[in-house]
Amino acid sequence: MKQDNYPFEPEFSFKQTIEGQWENILYLWNKKGKLIAFGIIGAVLGIAYAWLKPITYTSRLTFVVEESKAGGGSLLSGLAGQLGFDLGGLSGTGGVLAGDNVQQLLRSQKMIKNTLLTPFGDSNTVSIADEYARTSKLSEAWGKKYNDGKPIRFPLGSGNYTRLQDSLLQVIIKRISEKELAVGKPDKKLSFFEATVTMHNEALAQIFTTRLIDQATRFYIDTKTKRQRNNVNRLQARADSIGLLLNKKTYSASEANSVMLDVNPAYPTANVGLELKQRDKLVLQTIYAEIVKNLEISRTMLIQETPTFQVVDEPELPLKKNRTGYLVSIIYGGLITGIAGALYLLLSRKQVEN
Repeated sequence: MKQDNYPFEPEFSFKQTIEGQWENILYLWNKKGKLIAFGIIGAVLGIAYAWLKPITYTSRLTFVVEESKAGGGSLLSGLAGQLGFDLGGLSGTGGVLAGDNVQQLLRSQKMIKNTLLTPFGDSNTVSIADEYARTSKLSEAWGKKYNDGKPIRFPLGSGNYTRLQDSLLQVIIKRISEKELAVGKPDKKLSFFEATVTMHNEALAQIFTTRLIDQATRFYIDTKTKRQRNNVNRLQARADSIGLLLNKKTYSASEANSVMLDVNPAYPTANVGLELKQRDKLVLQTIYAEIVKNLEISRTMLIQETPTFQVVDEPELPLKKNRTGYLVSIIYGGLITGIAGALYLLLSRKQVEN
């Protein structure tokens, strides 16, 4: 009976592997002239890359966020945190904007868009979006392609932009969020945050960073204190209304008191009107006093609930300049093309042998 010849895998030999690699090394050594040529080409390409790559500037801003916390809740959260539990929501100190969510707030589309639509420097006609589009040459490119050669602008104070303007604005926001803006914590144990912006325009990077923090600060504080601030406004409106009524009742009671001087005391009901006005005045005084007391308590609570959003280090000119060094570009260019050339020679040799 004839047996089938099944293919078999040869045994692995460490010695043969080393001998094969040594043959490749000797082969490459014989082709060292070509490898040197590949390296020189890579070095030239590295020099061209370092020369053509535009310079960028990095703006860094460090800030700290301190949440307002109740004493009991803070103590309970601290004890639970040592055991690995998070009771921030139960203690009333958590929230949508609590803790590390500040990082996502700075990177949100709303904050970046609001920052882009603010004045660039002291100009009241040029927005940050205009300067960014001009510096990155997006305005002219989109204008030639979609707007009959006219550059696309983002005028300040205009809430209604065209579809083309909104499209370019979305491109700018995505580009900043994904490539040019970074937000993080230098130390996980601390409440310090660092915002880093890298752009081709030095002044634009500085202004955008500080303006972004200003926008986020106002939004953060307004959101955290919205409920208590609305309560204060309602109490203030109520106090103003009661105060006006109390003033009217005071004048009315004074007039009634002056009329009583000429009234005949023989009429027993002559002073009823005066007593009613004085009673209403007394009731309004009591209500007004309670409202003012509650108003002051609410104001104190509003101050206590307002978080601290403090800038520690601001970006100052000149900013850090990012430029690719010629020596680094030469080394990396030569290594990359040299390795690529060696692989090409080895593959060519195997094809010839086969």
